[in-house]
Order: sequence, then C-alpha cells, then structure tokens
Amino acid sequence: MANDKVRMPSGMGGLVRYFDEYKSKLTFNPGMIIVLCVIVIIIMIVLHLFGNKLLGI
Repeated sequence: MANDKVRMPSGMGGLVRYFDEYKSKLTFNPGMIIVLCVIVIIIMIVLHLFGNKLLGI
C-alpha cells in the first residue's frame, strides 16, 4: 500500500516569492515623506483660501 501513494510536489503553501532582492533606484526616508505631505497640505490650504485671487477665477 505504501507504493500506491500519490506524491504532490513540495511547495511553499501557495505562496509566491517575487524578487526579494529587488532594490529601487528611488529611495525615500520617512522624514522626506512627512515633509512632502506637509508641503502638499500647505499648498492645498493656500489654494483653498486664496485660489480665486491667485488663479484669477
């Protein structure tokens, strides 16, 4: 009976690995992301308050 067993290929439980060693050419540290978010928020506030005058609408 031991010879009648079906052997399944061993795997990683359905998990797929995609290039774990990939490094991006663009790197940002967390401080830069926070500064960029604050700059975008300030620009949005300025445009909300003074957008009609600045854009001439």
